[in-house]
Amino acid sequence: MTELSSALQQFLSQQTGASIIIEAVKPIAGGASRETHVIVGSQDGAPFQMVLRRDLASEMIDNALTRPQEFALLQAAYAAGVKVPKPRYVSADPNILERPFLLMDYVEGISIGPKVVRAPELEAARAVLPAQLGEQIARVHQMNPDDPSLSFLERPSPNRNPAQHALDNLRAMIDRLGVQNPAVAFAVRWCEQNAPDPLPLTIIHGDFRIGNVLVGPEGLRAIIDWEFSHIGDPREDLAWPCVRDWRFGKVDRHFGGIDDREAFLSAYEQHRNVTIDRKAVDYWEILGNLRWGVTCLAQAERHLSGKDISIEFASLGRRAVEMQAEYLRLIQAWKD
Repeated sequence: MTELSSALQQFLSQQTGASIIIEAVKPIAGGASRETHVIVGSQDGAPFQMVLRRDLASEMIDNALTRPQEFALLQAAYAAGVKVPKPRYVSADPNILERPFLLMDYVEGISIGPKVVRAPELEAARAVLPAQLGEQIARVHQMNPDDPSLSFLERPSPNRNPAQHALDNLRAMIDRLGVQNPAVAFAVRWCEQNAPDPLPLTIIHGDFRIGNVLVGPEGLRAIIDWEFSHIGDPREDLAWPCVRDWRFGKVDRHFGGIDDREAFLSAYEQHRNVTIDRKAVDYWEILGNLRWGVTCLAQAERHLSGKDISIEFASLGRRAVEMQAEYLRLIQAWKD
């Protein structure tokens, strides 16, 4: 038994008061923000599978949720009927697994973006995913943003446009990384000057896209990876899955590489009984490409700093140039 397996077995035994046997701890591929494993074991002889999410040595974004905060949000989302894995246990005690972690039920499904957009066995799922995702993100946005148990979620200051708040955070990241790039500077300025009037604030998933959902042949099974959640303009979540990188090579299919965005937006409008200005979603897509481009530089810095040595993190640095080309193209199209 590995040291991790032994520590988990002891922790779960203490939490449940039952006889726990950990049979396997299997790493899950991907996950640039957290270390993720499938835990296979039994409780008093009854088999179970859970997912472990544990912090890495460094953060992609400084204001990401802690594991206890993410756990509390998962509890609220689960209670609101959002399709999320049921959260089970959480700890920030460094004496248990060295770094903060949470455990939740294992949900069978495919999350790897290229497989979701290409796998033949998911062809039927791709036909229904846009509407399913529109309905689910509508549920998220109907959750109470003033829930006292979620007071830790970052929100814009009063009378501050959520887009301007997002740009404040982006500028802080640019300054921390020492980025000096005319395309980045131009896009930040353009976003400052063209921010749409805000909608009423909602809870935002913050990374809602293909790649952060679990998919089966019938469609959506669960929404995962909530560590970037905050309070903001709901159109941020509507535009993010349309960002070019989240199409996984299927660039002609605007929404996540599986469809145009109309089925998704129409389902959202229907379930929230609202009308969404497509031009405002276009703005948030431009800002989304800009933010992801800078985040790619932050990911590369995690590798270059030596805190989290990773070929994946290093390779993401080159994607920043691709994002620059995309948001400059979109800004030109906006003007035209």
